[in-house]
Amino acid sequence: MADALPGAVPVPEGGPDGLTLHELEWADLPTLADLEQQLFADDAWSPQTWWSELAARPRREYVLARDADGAVAGYAGLDLAGDTADVMTVATAPTHQGRGVGRVLLDELLRRARAHGVEAVLLEVRADNDAARRLYDRAGFEVISVRRRYYQPRDVDALVMRLLVTKGEA
Repeated sequence: MADALPGAVPVPEGGPDGLTLHELEWADLPTLADLEQQLFADDAWSPQTWWSELAARPRREYVLARDADGAVAGYAGLDLAGDTADVMTVATAPTHQGRGVGRVLLDELLRRARAHGVEAVLLEVRADNDAARRLYDRAGFEVISVRRRYYQPRDVDALVMRLLVTKGEA
């Protein structure tokens, strides 16, 4: 593994080789805005949305995954609101998809949620996003409702999913 960047936390055993986790910083926002366009097109967050998200800290927590070369492999965010946390986003760069990056990021969000004492973690996912749905299903999330035609302009339903967690487990 290459020398870790300052503030880097290696991923747990069994994660992708060379992957490290970092707190999202303001300087990362242009890269994330570009990745959003590649990954989500019509649903992409704008640079202004990213600025608002980071300004909402400490209630919002964002983590960035970097590969051994320091390139962004993915990112994820969590909104901590009392007994419930909401996954704001989980995204994996196209060159790192299918390698376990999304699972590492989701696991980190769940670890943080438990450490903050939440009872449930909620998220919304596009009904047509099979890869994300598999990730959430494997993590134990269950569909609790459907928001019809939520994602525009293509009228795609949003599945609202929930995972009940044990408070204080980190």
